[in-house]
This record gives sequence, structure tokens and C-alpha cells, in this order.
Amino acid sequence: MILPHQKLDALLARHAMVESELSTNLSPDNYVKLSREFAELGPVVDEIKAYRAADTEIADLQAMIDEPGSDAEMRKLAESEKQDLQARKDTLAQKIRIALLPKDAMDDHNAILEIRAGTGGDEAALFAGDLFRMYERYAAKQGWKTEILSLSEGTKGGFKEIVASIQGRGVFAKLKFESGVHRVQRVPDTEASGRIHTSAATVAVLPEAEDVDIDINESDLKIDTMRASGAGGQHVNKTESAIRITHVPSGIVVYVQEERSQHKNKAKAMTMLRARLYDQERTKLDAERAAERRGQIGSGDRSERIRTYNFPQGRVTDHRINLTLYKLPQVMEGEALDEIIDALVTEHQAELLAAEGAQ
Repeated sequence: MILPHQKLDALLARHAMVESELSTNLSPDNYVKLSREFAELGPVVDEIKAYRAADTEIADLQAMIDEPGSDAEMRKLAESEKQDLQARKDTLAQKIRIALLPKDAMDDHNAILEIRAGTGGDEAALFAGDLFRMYERYAAKQGWKTEILSLSEGTKGGFKEIVASIQGRGVFAKLKFESGVHRVQRVPDTEASGRIHTSAATVAVLPEAEDVDIDINESDLKIDTMRASGAGGQHVNKTESAIRITHVPSGIVVYVQEERSQHKNKAKAMTMLRARLYDQERTKLDAERAAERRGQIGSGDRSERIRTYNFPQGRVTDHRINLTLYKLPQVMEGEALDEIIDALVTEHQAELLAAEGAQ
């Protein structure tokens, strides 16, 4: 497995340069930015150094093996050691190749998680609630923070729709393959005859866009204030704190009423709007590159059925990579969700490596 040595040299040089710059008098923002880059480069730089050390040792052992007067027992030991080093070198080369793959520019961003009940009425709303709790628990285990931006409750529990911001390192990189239709098969609590029902909920994971990622003209916005509705105790209908923002050119509408402060609701609404506008632009670009996106992981199209949660059999099946786990309770608790997400990330990396090899 041949690695591009010029790229490896460039990474080592960049790592050394960043390390040097960190010892200079930097502004707090630049220090944080460079510290993050230094931490990200660290593991791959260690792998490059180990790869090159193994390469040197293999060459030394080969010279010993090829030496005419060398002892037969020593040659045998050298051959065995060389095989072990070659296996280690191949493993390191694969890790480095994955590290060198082009990164999604939004992988390190926070994410906006949107879950909407689909077919199945009250049971779909209950399932949407279960999915939200699954992601909330998974996020907590990753050390991420979840903040609800907007919700509409179902008549018997769960949510007709819930939108939340998930904040932390590499959130979008982990959750971006969750977009699509999630299907559940189970006996609803309301079903007296014990029949299994099939319901669905749609999940959308959007990268949280920053001001620099998407430019919004104030003149394109129609902002309405109104009194909050629904549950909320004494506060409801007393002040016009709810915000609805319409982005006129795209027709995108966002509505937030979770906070008592109109200012806070507007800030949350703008976060949602930026994410949806950025996602719209990404989707448009992705459609233009559709040929590159075909594969087992799917297009991320939200109409695509990606996963089935079968409660009677206690199994979860991800249809894109034909992965079935008989760990449904652990997945719903957010504990075994990592196994599915890691498998999706690995498959995606394999596809990128295959495409790179084909080129």
C-alpha cells in the first residue's frame, strides 16, 4: 500500500509549524483555533512517524536477511520479525489513508436535529418521542449538549414535531447519516387486540450554520411576533414572545415559542433558519453531484427508509448496510447506537477509499 510521501511530509511540516506558533504571543481566538488543529494533527502525525519507523526497520531486517554470511537462525528470526512489522505497517498505512480522506467541511459543526411523526397517527408521534430521547441520551454519553428549539406535542404523548440543537465536538460527523425515514414495528399501548402496527418518523440532521457559512439579508425576512400557544402555565397568551420568521425568497418558515424572551426566541429561530438555508444549498450541490453519492449509505434523502426498529423481535436493522443488531433496548437507550453509527462511518470511508483507488 503506497502512501503519498509528499502529503505526509506536508502534514509533519504543518504540525511542527503549528507547534512553533503556539509558543508565540497569539490572540485568544487564534490560540484556540491552532490548539484544536494541533490536537487533530497529533494522532495522524504519530501514525506517520510509526509508519516510517516500521519502514526503516523492515529495510534493516531485509539487509540482514540478504547478507550472504548471516546465520540461518538469525535469518529465520529476522523473517518472522519482518512479517510482524509489515502487518503493523499495513495497518498504519490504512489508518493514515483514512486520515487523509477529504473531510466534510461541516463535520466539526453542531447539528440541528429535526424529528417529525410520519404515517401512524398517535403511535408515530410516540415513536418520534422515543427517537428524540434516544438521540438525547446518545448525545449525553458523547458529552454533547441538547437544547430544544421548537416542539409540537402529540395528543397522546410524544411529538408531532421536535427540533433541537445538539452542540459539541464533531456532532454532525457522527449524526449526518441519521437523516431519513425511521420505521417502527410494535404493539401500541392503545391496541387491545395485540396487533403489531407499523409507524414511521422522519429524521433530518442539518449542520448548524454560522454567519460566515450563510449570508442572510434582513430585507429578505418577514418577522411576526405573537402570543405563545399550548402548554406553558401563566406565561401563555400574556406576552407576544413567540417568533415566526419567513425567508421570502425560499419560502422557509421557522417558528419558536420555547423561551419567555422574544429576543431569545428570535436568536433560536435565526439558528434554525440558517441551518435550513445552508442545508437547502448543500442539497442542491449534492443533487448536482448525484453520481458521486450513489452507494450503500444512500443519499441522505429524507424520503428514504433507512432503519427499522422491530420491538417484538428486539432487533434494529439499518437497510443501507444490511446491519441487524438484536440490541433494541440498548439502542433506544442511546448505548448501542454507536455500533450502528460507527458501521455507517466505516462503510462511508470504505466507499471513499474505493473511489480514490479507482481514480
